[in-house]
Amino acid sequence: QVQLQESGPGLVKPSQTLSLTCSVSGASITTNGYIWKWIRQSRGKGLEWIVGIRSRGEYWYTPSLANRVSISRDTSKNQFTLQLRAVTPEDTAVYYCARSPLVGYDYWGQGTQVSVSS
Repeated sequence: QVQLQESGPGLVKPSQTLSLTCSVSGASITTNGYIWKWIRQSRGKGLEWIVGIRSRGEYWYTPSLANRVSISRDTSKNQFTLQLRAVTPEDTAVYYCARSPLVGYDYWGQGTQVSVSS
């Protein structure tokens, strides 16, 4: 089965860059038919899609974060990485990586809590 695992810091200082890596097993991030995504959930808020990347490297960002977000991947390690620059306390959230079969989601990581605080 497909498994996804987020990794990265639990605490980031304001103005710094948050980097989170999603490690995937059971499926290749280069296989056609899926979008690999980062999603987050802030306290008291719903899920917010951040960015997605497809098998050939095409990607899309949510407009509200587009100026601060980067996504990259390492196909040899079957990993993809989120970078969120100039973080503020409003970026505090549980961050998830997930696989989307173009419409919804079929596999999720467990999520990782990220707090932005000085």
